[in-house]
Amino acid sequence: MKIAVLVSVGRHPVSGVARYSRNDAAALTLALSLVRTHGATLDVLHAGDPSNAALNEYLALGARSVEVLEMPPDADPAPQLAGRLRGYELVLTGTRAEGGFDSGMLPYRVARALAVPLVGAAVDVALRDGRAQVRQFMPKGLRRRVEVRLPALVAVHPLANVATSYAYARMREGTIERAVAPLADARHGTTPEQSAWTIGPATAKPVRLAAAEKRSGHARMLSATTTESRGGSVVIEGSSVEKAQVILAYLREHQLVDY
Repeated sequence: MKIAVLVSVGRHPVSGVARYSRNDAAALTLALSLVRTHGATLDVLHAGDPSNAALNEYLALGARSVEVLEMPPDADPAPQLAGRLRGYELVLTGTRAEGGFDSGMLPYRVARALAVPLVGAAVDVALRDGRAQVRQFMPKGLRRRVEVRLPALVAVHPLANVATSYAYARMREGTIERAVAPLADARHGTTPEQSAWTIGPATAKPVRLAAAEKRSGHARMLSATTTESRGGSVVIEGSSVEKAQVILAYLREHQLVDY
């Protein structure tokens, strides 16, 4: 049996430093347990920059080697990964990467290109009689067990039932192997689907100002249980200047303006 694990480069949530993806590390640990149980062969694949130091951490997590399909950052890795993964009975990957667009669509696109079923949010995988029994993560602490015929692609949930082990000696013994991607995909980094999108800087959405609640808890409870009006005062009479002064006084009272 041949098993493959797709790994990506993660980002530290605070410093932004490149590191291994904890979700992909869970998929790797789950694959290592399957290899020991069934005597399968394991290949760890990454699409991107082979010189990234974060890939060495997957060696420390148990991978003997990491094969890197070298391609530019803006290239689409799905076609290259699908071509490389043909012939594998089981492919494991994380649910979502920690860098790039973080769309979570790569497992679905690879499964579609390979024409194999995909099972997402897996927390445990067992192989038996050419089938994979997968326990899925569900909301509110629920779990669901499904069965799929191999070959299949399984996306592992971040809360998978695994315990990763990190060893510096394994990092020194492992190797990073380069595999050059076809030149056509290296030149054309975007697909027709990607060209339909426009990439631009994120803009801050306007935040609606709201007056801070100053009433006591008892007063708020009474207002919630009674039918009396909850709105502010309505000024009907007076000139426009007087009405503006009432509005300005309200804004100053609730510290929405400082003048």
